[in-house]
Amino acid sequence: MWLDGRGWLRVLGHWRYDLRRPSFSRTWSGYKGPMAETVSTQVGTEGGLRASHQQNGDAGGDARVEPSHGPPKPAGREVEPAPVGGEHTSAASPGPGKHKKRRGATRERVVPPPKKRRTGVSFGDEHFAETSYYFEGGLRKVRPYYFDFRTYCKGRWVGHSLLHVFSTEFRAQPLAYYEAAVRAGRLKLNEKPVQDLNIVLKDNDFLRNTVHRHEPPVTAEPIRLLAENEDVVVVDKPSSIPVHPCGRFRHNTVIFILGKEHQLKELHPLHRLDRLTSGVLMFAKTAAVSERIHEQVRDRQLEKEYLCRVEGEFPTEEVTCKESILVVSYKVGVCRVDPRGKPCETVFQRLSYNGQSSVVRCRPLTGRTHQIRVHLQFLGHPILNDPIYNSVAWGPSRGRGGYIPKTNEELLRDLVAEHQAKQSLDVLDLCEGDLSPGLTDSTAPCSELGKDNLEELAAAAQKMEEVAEAAPQELDTIALASEKAVETDVMNQETDPLCAECRLVRQDPLPQDLVMFLHALRYKGPGFEYFSPMPAWAQDDWQKD
Repeated sequence: MWLDGRGWLRVLGHWRYDLRRPSFSRTWSGYKGPMAETVSTQVGTEGGLRASHQQNGDAGGDARVEPSHGPPKPAGREVEPAPVGGEHTSAASPGPGKHKKRRGATRERVVPPPKKRRTGVSFGDEHFAETSYYFEGGLRKVRPYYFDFRTYCKGRWVGHSLLHVFSTEFRAQPLAYYEAAVRAGRLKLNEKPVQDLNIVLKDNDFLRNTVHRHEPPVTAEPIRLLAENEDVVVVDKPSSIPVHPCGRFRHNTVIFILGKEHQLKELHPLHRLDRLTSGVLMFAKTAAVSERIHEQVRDRQLEKEYLCRVEGEFPTEEVTCKESILVVSYKVGVCRVDPRGKPCETVFQRLSYNGQSSVVRCRPLTGRTHQIRVHLQFLGHPILNDPIYNSVAWGPSRGRGGYIPKTNEELLRDLVAEHQAKQSLDVLDLCEGDLSPGLTDSTAPCSELGKDNLEELAAAAQKMEEVAEAAPQELDTIALASEKAVETDVMNQETDPLCAECRLVRQDPLPQDLVMFLHALRYKGPGFEYFSPMPAWAQDDWQKD
């Protein structure tokens, strides 16, 4: 077994595995019978096919066409063309008993896989320039913008039409919406506009779906730098801001805010904090530093200390909780104490009690998802304003002692229903389009649009696309346009006739509603120790408003 000069792994001179493809392609080279035909749809010609150049982006899911490796360049929202030639047939000679392919026979579409990029470090100026921030009512907001969600064809889609895929897996929108999106040129397959949703998908097909994107607001509280040297950047993260792009968040994330406002780019997150958790957050400036500190994490050489305010009078003595934690739903982001879960351990010590709630110091000795929050819920002292683990959806005892008189499915349904009623699905990292019939009986607001309405919207959207394509030819005119015309153009970018979110009126959250009383106070390792200021809610004399 050895690696030859063209990226193939040879095994005993017969089977070769192409290490450049996400799924191995096999070519039989030592047998002259029928199996001599190449079974790969991609030919390893000299130089090969160029892999499409893609930037790393949001981690997506199956709720919509998501990017496997991130955002497009803003100019025209295009990336470097993926295939060279676009189509070709196998170059291998057929073996005995095989017929040569007839000239003109249907050829398979082939698109090379994306180059792998390091997560969280490949955002550049072109990504930061996609949109801008504005501040209102104590909130940081992102102006709506166009964005390309991209994905390679999943194995289960091969052999099915786009119509079938949209009707079975992307039910956030009615089929009429996707038909309108096709007419408006919003949907592309292998960088060519889709003309018919009945087209059948093939392996490695590349889908691009242009959407008008809205992001939820976050607190306007600034991200403060606690320390910076040649190795690391340490910040005090406010509550409500995710660390990196996820779900509906992209520009309203720590990674993007640091890049856009502090010119701190190509950072490697060394650990993560939940979106609602505030406090010390560390980034490495190089891959070498990142690997060194992650090695320390694996060897448990790092110490973390948190503060929280919990319900009731917490015991004065030190309390250690070793209950195993099981993930109930990765999609919704909910865990519970369960013997089938992963082992974990947290040490708690009460610092103060004001007659109604207690400030508690927490030292997690393991790093499970929501570990502190779940253990506090089990102990009967959930975080005072925890929107998940201090919810009535867990039953009268709210999960104390692990008692939950519901199945996991019932629990998830009730949690989603509670936050849907409060218009706070972002707390669960969900949007209306993510809700499946198993989670809720309601439908997304956009599904109520009739086909006639969508046809009108498609025509309007198509006109907007034509205007956008003509814009580069009129740069001189735009430069001389009046201030009022420029403002109108900006407004046109913020509204889109096909966007359901543009038609919704959402009430902004209050800034205090975006704060959860859990704070990363200290982060210590070999040769370093960083602290963040104690939040106001952790003061001894603090009282709930």
